[in-house]
Amino acid sequence: MKNKLDIFKKAQDLLDEPEVQALLDYCEQLEDEIVDYKFEKENNKQLIMLDMLKEVIKGCNAIEKEQMEHERFGFEAPNYQATISNLKNYILERCRDERIYL
Repeated sequence: MKNKLDIFKKAQDLLDEPEVQALLDYCEQLEDEIVDYKFEKENNKQLIMLDMLKEVIKGCNAIEKEQMEHERFGFEAPNYQATISNLKNYILERCRDERIYL
């Protein structure tokens, strides 16, 4: 990407023109908006990932509780394979929906 002033390297006198100054100001404004957009995009992805992690922790806590009940009351053991598959599918589906690439 070229520096916007490099464009006028061979015609420095054009930099004094009001229209050129307005164009350079507009370019700077657009650059700021791009930076802000990238920050918002990153920030949103972080919130999505945080939400997913909270759901994963909630699922892990439920499995731990089920395991404790199994040990306490002699219930049938939890199906960890199904739980792991469900957790993996949840993460992959959310990532696909939110366009997060792992």
